[in-house]
Amino acid sequence: MGRGKIEIKRIENSTNRQVTYSKRRGGIFKKARELTVLCDAEVSLIMFSSTGKLSEYCSPSTTTKKVYDRLQEVSGINLWSSHYEKMQNHLNKLKEENSNLRREISQRMGEDLDGLQMEELRGLEQNMDSALKVVRERKYHVIHTQCDTYRKKIRNLEDTNKRFLRALEGSDETAGMLYADLGRPVCESAFGLASGGPHMFGFRVQPCHPNLHDSGYGNDDLRLA
Repeated sequence: MGRGKIEIKRIENSTNRQVTYSKRRGGIFKKARELTVLCDAEVSLIMFSSTGKLSEYCSPSTTTKKVYDRLQEVSGINLWSSHYEKMQNHLNKLKEENSNLRREISQRMGEDLDGLQMEELRGLEQNMDSALKVVRERKYHVIHTQCDTYRKKIRNLEDTNKRFLRALEGSDETAGMLYADLGRPVCESAFGLASGGPHMFGFRVQPCHPNLHDSGYGNDDLRLA
């Protein structure tokens, strides 16, 4: 039992329509590849889905542009003329916009004012006043921001200076206490030695010095007790 004949009409269900498009697109591309291999044909195939997605196939031995150029030669139809006209119109529009912008800039600089009427001059003056107001507000904002930044830097430097001063004062007191502690036993020992107290130091001089031999001390030790 064969399949029933499918009526060719638009598929209303979007999901079924997309599935059918994907299946038949694959079949058409398969046939195009088969024609390229079996018949040595140059095939260029371009497809756009209902969502605007591009699908393209071209034979490996050629390019889409070459196929279009050959189509122009055979049919005598210039496929690029309309595209060139659109590009030319777009270019002319961009040139006009560029010319208008240059003229507006020069007028804001006080140039090319001879051809302007009273209303145009008044409008230009208002635009420049508005622009000057915006620039002035921006300048004041930048000045205020810079002043706040400098104040913060000054406060940070003052705090750092205060910490350094406190650390320096603390180090001076510590150094003074350390010098007092180290000097006390030295002074006491010196006073004990001078007064003959119990804190006496014993010194021993070896008789190897030549002056000692000459003075008559001999081999005896010289002691201080």
